[in-house]
Amino acid sequence: MNKIEEYILNGAPVIDVRTPQEFNGANAPGSINIPLNEVTMRLEELRSMPQPLILCCRSGNRSGQAAYYLSQQGIECYNAGSWTDVNYILSKKAS
Repeated sequence: MNKIEEYILNGAPVIDVRTPQEFNGANAPGSINIPLNEVTMRLEELRSMPQPLILCCRSGNRSGQAAYYLSQQGIECYNAGSWTDVNYILSKKAS
């Protein structure tokens, strides 16, 4: 089990940075939608969440950008890549 998987299974907040349309189409259970273009405006909201934050999107590109920005702001966070990867990890917890 890697560190990101361990954090997800232990209930770390999962932030999905896809657009609301993408998020509403399908998402990992319990994930929070904060689109990439809103991350800077919602910094204090993100800062107030329990850390580490686990970030995901469709492919890992946007969540990587968000992770870079948030880490520069002193927020402990990790890029988990695709929301489907997060969903798979969560499904292991449910079984």
